[in-house]
Amino acid sequence: MSTSNLSDWITAQREQRTLHDWIQDLGPFVMLFGLILIFTFTTERFFTEGNLLDNVAKNAVTLLLVALAGTFPILQQSIDLSVESVVLLTGVVTVVLISQFGLGLAAIPLAIGVGMLAGLFNGIVFTKLKVPSFLVTLGTLSVMAGVGKIITGGSTITFRNSAIRTISTGDVLGIPNLVLWGLLIYVGTIVLAFRTKFGRYCFALGENERVVELAGAKVDRYKIYPFVLSGLLCGTAGVLLTLRISSASPNIGSGLLLPSIAAIVMGGTALTGGVGGPHRTILGVLVIAVLNNGMNLLGIDSFVQEIILGLVVVAAVALSIDREKIDVVK
Repeated sequence: MSTSNLSDWITAQREQRTLHDWIQDLGPFVMLFGLILIFTFTTERFFTEGNLLDNVAKNAVTLLLVALAGTFPILQQSIDLSVESVVLLTGVVTVVLISQFGLGLAAIPLAIGVGMLAGLFNGIVFTKLKVPSFLVTLGTLSVMAGVGKIITGGSTITFRNSAIRTISTGDVLGIPNLVLWGLLIYVGTIVLAFRTKFGRYCFALGENERVVELAGAKVDRYKIYPFVLSGLLCGTAGVLLTLRISSASPNIGSGLLLPSIAAIVMGGTALTGGVGGPHRTILGVLVIAVLNNGMNLLGIDSFVQEIILGLVVVAAVALSIDREKIDVVK
């Protein structure tokens, strides 16, 4: 099967739309619009420029990058549970390289490279040793978190370099750099997903791995790439978050895993693979960002917020999952 035939097959699969598909497509928009209306009329501060830009948008960027990172493994019917530990490890490495080695800007690509190596390790173990991605990344979640905490000594480490901080804290024409970086990376992932062979194979692997084999692709290689990309994006998130707060603590990145998965499935990327994409992940991220911000403005207890988020995740998975493929979820 040629690459063009593979593209035609993927297109044919997407054209077979059902009511379930329409719910996936319209659900996030309806939920986001509904939340905006509710919080606009129940709080005075929600629909203000300061709140939407400084609180909702800025706080959403880290979650957006982590959710985009997790989207590609899920598209190919795998999963990366190590995302928040990659954020922690790369954030810690960034601070160490700046404060102890004085590397300045050079610390950024090196720290992101650490994230890519972590993703490469996940991908190799998953494909070559045939260990389910769930188990591989669950293990590295713990390993990388432990390494990061050992480096910090269990306490917050900081750096002083105002120039490098502006990469994350500055603005262009009133728009925060952090938001601009998030949008730029978001557009880049869309191009990867829909304008490259890598993206086509991600969707195809989620639909039917045999089709990719018939197309003559090196299947293991295209199974590894999404994990490397995940490491790159999580590494970038860790760097930007660290530059924003000028520090890294043992808890940096914690609490990102559950919301990122929620954002992915709410956006319309099914855990069963082959459906959705990064263009939709941003919808789930915005739903969660608006929900968290609105609940904070209403003064809802943080423990109650966790319960609400958990219920949202369950509902999102129930609506997105393809029960015909439930046996192959890994």
